[in-house]
Amino acid sequence: MLKLDNFKEAKNRLDPVLVKTSLIYSEPFSNESDNEVYIKPENLQRTGSFKLRGAYNKISKMDPELKKKGLIASSAGNHAQGVAYAAHQADVEATIVMPAHTPLIKVEATTSHGANVVLHGEVYDEAYGKACELQKEHGYTFVHPFDDEDVIEGQGTIALEILEELPETDIILVPVGGGGLISGIACAAKQMNPNVKIIGVEPDGAASALAAIEQDEVVTLKDAVTIADGTAVKRIGDIPFQYIREYVDEIVTVSDYDLMKAFLVLIEKHKLIAENSGILSLAALKKLNVKNKKVVCLISGGNIDVKNISSMINKGLVARGRIFTFTVELPDVPGQLAKVSNLLASLNANVISLEHNQFINLPRFSEVELRVTCETNGEKHIKQIIDGFKENGLEIKTVNQD
Repeated sequence: MLKLDNFKEAKNRLDPVLVKTSLIYSEPFSNESDNEVYIKPENLQRTGSFKLRGAYNKISKMDPELKKKGLIASSAGNHAQGVAYAAHQADVEATIVMPAHTPLIKVEATTSHGANVVLHGEVYDEAYGKACELQKEHGYTFVHPFDDEDVIEGQGTIALEILEELPETDIILVPVGGGGLISGIACAAKQMNPNVKIIGVEPDGAASALAAIEQDEVVTLKDAVTIADGTAVKRIGDIPFQYIREYVDEIVTVSDYDLMKAFLVLIEKHKLIAENSGILSLAALKKLNVKNKKVVCLISGGNIDVKNISSMINKGLVARGRIFTFTVELPDVPGQLAKVSNLLASLNANVISLEHNQFINLPRFSEVELRVTCETNGEKHIKQIIDGFKENGLEIKTVNQD
């Protein structure tokens, strides 16, 4: 296992290329979780994620003769950019294999550093298989995104920064994909302060670390289905599993809708953009069964495809009750639309759309259905709308937009 001095040496190695990502106190997330929440914004790191740390550390330590043969890596995007950047700094040729549906922003960012990109497979594991084939074919040196102690050593420098800035940290929430990030952070943090609690966060649809812990061995999931593409890993690394088992206190999972809710708060209240996998830690705050603790949430990356941002915002609005869609059955007589519109106005709900359907087959022949979508201030406001309609003799049926 890595020692604290290893992480300190890695930090000295990395300091010339790192952007200082100081902790940000989050009032909205603190209020929602009843804890003192801080954000570690690695989305602001050079190349847009923490992955630069592990890749640069690994390549910096490599034998010069190995570098001459060229490098190869597989990545959902962020490790790719880290390897590409580090290889460019070392004047070494690099080839990166990425899943076919990797967001274009990550592909372009990788090629901008001079790396050759090969798109292959649906998820990371398939891209990894292709990278292994190319390694054997061309004699490249493989730079693994998480199953490598030099990479883990680089990622662990984040823990040093967190605990140097906030020594009294009680909990660190860390996104988990292949396990390299949490391995480094947990190992370094526990050696600095054995009392700090390390909690890993995975998406419900790709909980390979949780499965490994539960079965006490590394397992391969049947599939990895999640909007958090950067953590869509069906099998965690063998080396990270040893570190997770030794140093990580707990693994929790969150849904895609939890991610959308966290994304909306982050962008609305902090004006920060993060990718879906990057906000796993923020989405997990509601899973904590503690109060009044100092909690650091690591935002691991910010390389989101811009065309997905509006969709995430809209879905986040729905998930947090800021957009409310419902149906109500009305008598088929004049003046009912005006009645509903006036009622919503009196309840301070902003109408987005009204759909008056006379042709739906309702139990009572003399009624029609009105479908309404309106903007609200959240769940409490929605309850006020439901109660207000009931007081006026109208029963609302919420439309589930999941």
